[in-house]
Amino acid sequence: MVDVARHARHISLPNVGVKGQQKLNNASVLLIGAGGLGSPAALYLAAAGVGRLGLVDNDMVDLSNLQRQILHATNDVGEAKVVSGKATLEALDPNVKVEVFQERLNPDNALAIMKGWDIVIDGTDNLPTRYLIDDACSLLGLPWVYGSVFRFEGQISLFNHNGGPCYRDLFPEPPPPEAVPTCSEAGVFGVLPGVIGVLQATEAIKFLLDLPVSLSGKLLLYDAQSMAFDTLRFEADSERDAVMDLSKAAAMQSQEAWCMAGPHVANSPQEQNSEPPSADAMFNHISVPEFLERRENGWAPFILDVRSDAEYADAHAKSCDLQVPHTNVLSILDSLPKKTDIVIHCKSGMRSQLAAIELIQSGWEANRLFNLDGGIMGWYAAAPDDIE
Repeated sequence: MVDVARHARHISLPNVGVKGQQKLNNASVLLIGAGGLGSPAALYLAAAGVGRLGLVDNDMVDLSNLQRQILHATNDVGEAKVVSGKATLEALDPNVKVEVFQERLNPDNALAIMKGWDIVIDGTDNLPTRYLIDDACSLLGLPWVYGSVFRFEGQISLFNHNGGPCYRDLFPEPPPPEAVPTCSEAGVFGVLPGVIGVLQATEAIKFLLDLPVSLSGKLLLYDAQSMAFDTLRFEADSERDAVMDLSKAAAMQSQEAWCMAGPHVANSPQEQNSEPPSADAMFNHISVPEFLERRENGWAPFILDVRSDAEYADAHAKSCDLQVPHTNVLSILDSLPKKTDIVIHCKSGMRSQLAAIELIQSGWEANRLFNLDGGIMGWYAAAPDDIE
């Protein structure tokens, strides 16, 4: 039964109406993570009248969470996030059925927990779980809305929608676990998860209403400091092996390095005595300390700055060889070397990853490309004299 008074503003929309609101009432969304991204997404899904919500999280509310995890309050500190979240959502709309899973999503429980929902929203903060979500959704035929935040920048996309691209099409292989900072190490602008989480809810609600979705095959990028949105288009990889089970995701979760990933620095492929990645593999990640050390020892890579023109004018590396906004990388391919290592940097390390993907798709060898993790902010902190 549609609560006409509660949802009057939705019902008045010509492409929603009573029929559309009934679709929402009959719909179900599983949110994996009840933290920074899951909080705003869950609140707006409940407010929109989505009839059944699932919360998956094994964490407890900590005081440091409250800067951004608005599903919880001060008196919830020490409480399980799913318990706190359920109470908040039911207080917002008692008609919403909230199911809780106070456990961490893993290869043993993923299919059982995720089966039977209409769409999944990713509110996690670690790569192994994202690859697990992607593989499980592929097996179950479920679409899922990806979201990620890092310092002042966020990303969002819709995966596995009507045969569209998956997360593994955009990021075939994960970076080394040591190269991925945790939220506590990198920090996050408090309102940023709110922006990304609301966009995730928006895409999910459009899907549930059978309205055109916008982000299948697109990665939406948001920079809170410049208040700018950019979009990267990508396609499904027709040569990628189909997901047959969760074994690949399970192997990743079982790696001790991922379980213990922390602030230590990733070694370069050359220093690991391993074979360099092939041309169709993921690009390299390099930390600022390692970059500076290798350069001191004679390494002379081509330096590509993919920040905006305004950012470059404000501050840039003295050794920069070329600057172009990451959205225009394809316009300067003739100016880039193919037989020289290229270090790509932006402000903090996110846009540069997208530029690297564009270059790989344009024929550059992945083992020649190095994403500078921490970007020019990390570079300036470690070697301020290099920046002018």
